[in-house]
Amino acid sequence: MNRRDVVKTIAATAAVASTAKFSALAFADETAATFTLPPLGYGYDALEPHIDTATMKVHHSGHHAAFVKNLNGLVEKVPDLKTKKITEILSDLSIVPEDSRTAVRNNLGGHFNHTFFWDLMTPGGAKGPSADLKSAIDATFGSQEKMIEDVNKAASTRFGSGWAWLAVDENKKLVVFSTANQDTPHMDMAAKPVIGIDVWEHAYYLKHMNKRADYLKAWWNTVNWDKAAENFKTAST
Repeated sequence: MNRRDVVKTIAATAAVASTAKFSALAFADETAATFTLPPLGYGYDALEPHIDTATMKVHHSGHHAAFVKNLNGLVEKVPDLKTKKITEILSDLSIVPEDSRTAVRNNLGGHFNHTFFWDLMTPGGAKGPSADLKSAIDATFGSQEKMIEDVNKAASTRFGSGWAWLAVDENKKLVVFSTANQDTPHMDMAAKPVIGIDVWEHAYYLKHMNKRADYLKAWWNTVNWDKAAENFKTAST
């Protein structure tokens, strides 16, 4: 390996290390004068065979990028986008001027949901829940298998496009529910997410066509349970 190759290797390693520290929930507590598309921190092919490369590329660089572009077009009309935390806005959309409220709901919600989604699927990490999260799951659902069954039911019965969630509610209890479109747990349930599954067709149609159940079965193989444990800890405090 020559010197140039060594330098490239070091740079690539540093880049991976920096993206590995990314936290979706920390991102949600930031403000932004200019919104940016967060890097995945892994390749579009990293979740194969469970999530295919083409879907990941279109989903991230197409759909999520569109939310970011739209948000930057709203910044001047909605000054709170510059000064308030993302979760603060999503938790109380009444602070957004009425003529921009739907656009903020859809695009800021989409930006939050997708950033959370990419982070949760970061390759590597634990293959099962941490002790604290497992204890909470068992206490609420009886088992991890029953929790997954309930989340999949919420996902499969969501009519049209939306998300399914495992979240912590205002009483610090785990709950399962779904939201429409790009709504977040903050909007509909005043809850904080632990696990979220995108069930818009663009999340699975290239590989699974209309078979949402097949996508859901495959998707659980992508969960980074270390990330879920972080989300649970943050949501429970």
